[in-house]
Amino acid sequence: MTYQVLIVDDAEINLVLFQALIKRMGNSESITFSDAVQGLAWAKEHDFDLLIVDYMMPGLDGIEFIAQLRAMPEKQNSPVLMITANDQKQVRYRALDAGATDFLNKPVDKVEFMARANNMLQLGASRKALADRAAWLAQEVKKATAEIVSRERETVFRLSRAAEYRDPETGAHILRMAHYSELIARALDLPKAMQELLLEAAPMHDIGKVGIPDNILLKPGRLTPAEFEIMKQHAAFGFEILQGSLSRVLQAGAAIARDHHERFDGSGYPNGLAGSQIPIFARIVAVADVFDALTSERPYKKAWTLERASEHIKASAATHFDPQCVDAFFARWDEVLDIRQRFSDEP
Repeated sequence: MTYQVLIVDDAEINLVLFQALIKRMGNSESITFSDAVQGLAWAKEHDFDLLIVDYMMPGLDGIEFIAQLRAMPEKQNSPVLMITANDQKQVRYRALDAGATDFLNKPVDKVEFMARANNMLQLGASRKALADRAAWLAQEVKKATAEIVSRERETVFRLSRAAEYRDPETGAHILRMAHYSELIARALDLPKAMQELLLEAAPMHDIGKVGIPDNILLKPGRLTPAEFEIMKQHAAFGFEILQGSLSRVLQAGAAIARDHHERFDGSGYPNGLAGSQIPIFARIVAVADVFDALTSERPYKKAWTLERASEHIKASAATHFDPQCVDAFFARWDEVLDIRQRFSDEP
């Protein structure tokens, strides 16, 4: 490995001497500047393994040079060897505060110079190797995490599809309402992580329907009051299926499954929550789920037109739905139509 050493000193004789000593080390090459401003400009644009800088220089002294260098995030750990006079203790203190790593006294001893320079190069190389190793490990963890998330996402979707086999809703409905939900979260300026979590958790909103008897779940006509009370149990069933998991996605899914039939005015089920008592994910999913249900054809009903469904959702703001979620949904209407097109039902 060949190290790159940057030398900045206004005395030409020192530049020649230091350059010769660096060359004698055998594993390094140097670039020199007698003008500190030019040297700093070069340092900003290039990588180096060691900086050797004199303190006494016109225009820009060594301490200010180091301070400006350390202000660059990518240069904060670069080894810096400052050359000072033997009696300049206060200068050394200031240089340490500015970010100097080590010092050499004038007149410079050749053997000490090469030993200190070599040690600093070796320590810098070890630090860089550790940083590279840490970056590699972080990348590997990121890849492994991505694989886990991908598998979890697939598991969630397949789990959500389980209810589909007992319900006339389609897989496309799950995709549409999940993307509608993510769209609303984005329009509400929720953090990106929450948007992604909602996209993954929303498909589980009706998982509790696996516990509803076929004669009620698949009934083509209107449910009787007694049958509807049984149907309403799917919210609690979904929560019971998903609660207690260590997975953030399943935890979010549990709350969505339980609360997405709550109504903003408190007249929903299963717990009669109102307003902000209803978790934000459930308030969002309520809008997305109802809109898609209204505009989708089922064996027992025709699809509503977009205009009719939109009027119903808007008219139900502050009673059934959170008005902010309704406003956010229609603020992204072009994206709503795009999602509807991308995830359309198969004939």
